Amino acid sequence: MPVDPYILLLLGTVGLAALVPARGTSADVASGASTAAIAFLFFLYGARLSTREALDGLKHWRLHVTVLACTFVIFPLLGLAARGLVPVFLTDPLYQGLLFLTLVPSTIQSSIAFTSMARGNVPAAICAGSFSSLVGIVITPLLAAALLGSSGGFSADSLLEIVLQLLVPFVAGQLTRRWIGGFITRHKKVLGLVDRGSILLVVYTAFSEGMVQGIWHQVSPLRLGGLLIVEGVLLALMLVLTWYGSKALRFGREDRVAIQFAGSKKSLASGLPMASVLFGAHASLAVLPLMLFHQMQLMVCAVIAKRRSHDPVPEETAEVSAPGSAAASRTSVGTATRSG
Repeated sequence: MPVDPYILLLLGTVGLAALVPARGTSADVASGASTAAIAFLFFLYGARLSTREALDGLKHWRLHVTVLACTFVIFPLLGLAARGLVPVFLTDPLYQGLLFLTLVPSTIQSSIAFTSMARGNVPAAICAGSFSSLVGIVITPLLAAALLGSSGGFSADSLLEIVLQLLVPFVAGQLTRRWIGGFITRHKKVLGLVDRGSILLVVYTAFSEGMVQGIWHQVSPLRLGGLLIVEGVLLALMLVLTWYGSKALRFGREDRVAIQFAGSKKSLASGLPMASVLFGAHASLAVLPLMLFHQMQLMVCAVIAKRRSHDPVPEETAEVSAPGSAAASRTSVGTATRSG
C-alpha cells in the first residue's frame, strides 16, 4: 500500500514547526508569506480548472449530483453524528477538525488516477472532481460557518477572508485562463512544485502558531489512536455507501467506480489553505484529521482500485466485441471506458 511522499514532507514540516516554531517578527513574516501563498494557490487552481470541460460533463448530471451529495451532504451528516464520540474518543478540538474534514471538496488527481486504474468512467471522474472544487470554494466556508460557528477560532470575519484570499484569486485565475492557460500547461511540473511548497509553508505557519499557543498539549497518543479509528470507520462507510448506493440508483459499473472514488475522498490541497484562513491559530489541530484521512484514503483506495482492475468485463461489452477482431475488442472496451 502506497505511502504518499508528500505526507512525509508534511510530517517533516510539522516536526520542524515543533522544534523551531516561528515567533515574533519571523512569525509575522511567515504569516504574510502564508497569506500570499494561499492567494497564489487559488489563483493557480482557477487558472488550471477548465470550466468548459466541467460544463461539457453536465450531460451526465445524475452522476455529478450524486458525487456532490456524497461530498457535501452525506459526509457532513456523518461528521455531525460523530459529535456523540466526544469526549470518549475525541477531544472537542479534534472533533472540530474531523467535522471540517467532512466539509472539504473532493480530490481531482487521485480520483482520476484510481478510476483509471479500476477501469471506470475517467471523463466522469474528471468532471466530478472539477464540479466539487468549483462548488467547494463557496459551499465549504458556508457550511463551516453554519456547522462550526465560533468554535475552533472560526468567526464571521473568516467569510470575508475567504472571499479575499480564496474566491477573488480563484475567479481571477478563471478570468485570465484564456491567456495564461497554455503557459500553465507547459510548466505544470514546476508550478506543481510551487503548489506543494506553498502548502508546506501554510502548514509550517499553522503548526508554529499552534506550538506558540500551546494547543498541542491537548493531544495525546491515545486521542490520536481514537481519531484514526473514527476516520477508518468514516472512510469505510463512505466507500460502502458510494458503491452500493450508486448500484441502487442503477448506475453502471464504470459510473459506480467513478462515484466511489470521487465521492469518498477529500482534498488535502484545498482543505489545508481553507483551514488556515478559517481557523487561524487553531488551524494545526483542524488540519490534523485531514492529513491523516488523506493518507488513509490513498492507501485504502489503491488496494480497491487494484482489485477492481481485475473485475470481469461486463457481459454486454463482451457480446458486442465477440464478433469482431481482437483489435475491435480493445477499441470497444476503450470506448466503454471513455463513455459518459
